Amino acid sequence: MPFIFSFVQCREAPEGAVITEGWQPPVAEKVKTTLSDHGKTRIDPYYWMRLSDAQKNAKTPDESTRKVLDYLEKENQYTNQVMQPTQGLQDTLYREMISRLKPDDSSVPYYADGYWYYTRYEENKEYPLYCRKEKTLEAKEEILLDVNEMAKNHAYFQASGLSVSRNNQWLAFGIDTVSRRLYSIHFKNLKTGEILEKAVPNSSGFAPWAQDNKTLFYTSKNSETLLTDKIYRHTLGTDADQDELVYEEKDKAYYIGVYKTKSRRFMVIYNSSTLSDDYHILDAHKPTGSFAAFTPREKDHKYSIEHYQDKFFIVTNWEAPNYRLMETPDTQTAKENWKEVIPHRKDVFIEGIEVFKDHLVVEERKNGLIQLRIINLSNGQEHYVAFDEPAYTVHLEENAAFESDLLRFSYSSLTTPKSIYDYHMKTREKTLLKQQEVLGGYNPADYITERIYAPSRDGKSVPISLVYKKGLKKNGKNPLLLNGYGAYGFSLDPTFNSARISLLDRGFVFAIAHVRGGQDLNREWYEDGKMFKKKNTFHDFIDCAEYLVAQQYTTPNQLFAMGGSAGGLLMGAVANMRPDLFKGIIAAVPFVDVVTTMLDESIPLTTNEFDEWGNPKNLESYEYMLSYSPYDNVKAQAYPHMLVTTGFFDSQVQYWEPAKWVAKLRDMKTDNNLLLLETNMDVGHGGASGRYEQYKETALEYAFMLNLVEKKKKIP
Repeated sequence: MPFIFSFVQCREAPEGAVITEGWQPPVAEKVKTTLSDHGKTRIDPYYWMRLSDAQKNAKTPDESTRKVLDYLEKENQYTNQVMQPTQGLQDTLYREMISRLKPDDSSVPYYADGYWYYTRYEENKEYPLYCRKEKTLEAKEEILLDVNEMAKNHAYFQASGLSVSRNNQWLAFGIDTVSRRLYSIHFKNLKTGEILEKAVPNSSGFAPWAQDNKTLFYTSKNSETLLTDKIYRHTLGTDADQDELVYEEKDKAYYIGVYKTKSRRFMVIYNSSTLSDDYHILDAHKPTGSFAAFTPREKDHKYSIEHYQDKFFIVTNWEAPNYRLMETPDTQTAKENWKEVIPHRKDVFIEGIEVFKDHLVVEERKNGLIQLRIINLSNGQEHYVAFDEPAYTVHLEENAAFESDLLRFSYSSLTTPKSIYDYHMKTREKTLLKQQEVLGGYNPADYITERIYAPSRDGKSVPISLVYKKGLKKNGKNPLLLNGYGAYGFSLDPTFNSARISLLDRGFVFAIAHVRGGQDLNREWYEDGKMFKKKNTFHDFIDCAEYLVAQQYTTPNQLFAMGGSAGGLLMGAVANMRPDLFKGIIAAVPFVDVVTTMLDESIPLTTNEFDEWGNPKNLESYEYMLSYSPYDNVKAQAYPHMLVTTGFFDSQVQYWEPAKWVAKLRDMKTDNNLLLLETNMDVGHGGASGRYEQYKETALEYAFMLNLVEKKKKIP
């Protein structure tokens, strides 16, 4: 299609207006493709946008590839032209965001096997340096990897899964240069600095070492579906094609991986699906042996294991929807030998554990918030670590030292920057090691955070976490950004984000809707937002938005919604269901073509997602999924202003889902509101890889919203 730009004299636009006169959006060609399932027919006029991996990676594009690339490029050009009047604002926002970052920041060192390990950034550089010092922090620095040097000449670069051998001589690490989470594993001699030429391709990027310092285990990925389906044993210095297959997962519903226990006694293969978990163990001192099943695999049995002295602790949902803690001898691991340590509770969900020589730390979630329960293993006494804010999040950090009495965790809230603490489990003293520096004079006291509850249409109370600048009046006139996710049992916890200050200081309220599908209010909260209850996620988000309007935090003419990936599905659903409720919607890498994607088992994240969304090869699931799939439910109606972003190499949500969705929306919507598609042609699901580069994407999103709430806009 020809692409037309015309520029007219700059003028004042009336309040609420968006002028795109002379800027013609791309019109995607319609090519009738008939999709038939269960005797039902769907017509997909934009199915042609799908390219294979071979086509995407080809040095010379074929005709079909060129057609898709031309369309995506025109969409990008259109977005750039429409947003050009905000370029000054984007530049300002970007400078604000990166100015809050400490240029030469570094992580808090942790101790393992005689070395202090840490990560640091150098001023004006995009990537980290991974470093260590022997025995003392005053020792000479040893740079394990300088990712800035490694990333030269790459549009995208990710180093991941660093793993050091027990004798401290060898480093294994993964590299992804395409952003498909398909890593090659490399090996570096830390004494000589040499990186071996022999690498392991098509892996998940992490290879734990056995205790002999020469044997590693790694997870291989299917190069087409990207499913993790095989575990191999690798001997340092040998060719990968000589590696021995030690485990193969035949059931495509499972993700698999391998790790070493904190006790260093066992190598562990895990197999995890939506409904079941499974483990196999091997003595780490005998790496050439065979892995043994921990306990027979059972449907609907989810559990995790951690070794301690001569036994395993097990966090399990066996007769316990919110999980309970059990233990068993490490020589008798079958389920019939398990004994209960902490019983099941209806109001508390056990998220996980951390083991130390004298203490057990239990991560529990109650009323949507994480609690840390400390149990003295010698006398059974226990207590909880105290936290004061109404909405916060806590995460366990690296706790490699088994003998230690210090628990390291991070704490943050919507107003408190990420803070790293060492907590003495015997004396109960809490020491702040580092708080994220926010340059430019940020003061947490200038902002207010709240935790409120919105009544849902079916009688549930849905938590909402909010933050805004002190002095804001609840008069229904404030712009508000409502964020949501609601899938996989992932809890969207309230954490600090320094970039968000740019919104708050311009009068925005930021809110998180803790909708069903997440695990914010225990396991039932997740179960009530998946499969045939998926629409609860969408209804919860809409009910939260309506409640925020009713409580005069905002008004529909100032209300924005944002979500990514499965949260992008949420955005697509609410856009179809309640377009009148939102001024604008930002959908990042959105999963919107639900039925077509889930019918195609060659696409990553399909077969192992059937128990999350349903398998549309079953008629009942097909009909239910079809009833909410955003792409299939686009209709002739007015939609909010929309910004849709994606990555060309996205392996989790393929680029063609948002591209097709935008094309169909543009063809059917009845309004003149903005509809923009931004495709990053160099990246995948996670966006830009650089430390600073990611903020350009955030600046675009913020400028999109701020431009729509300005009373007067100068638009060419």
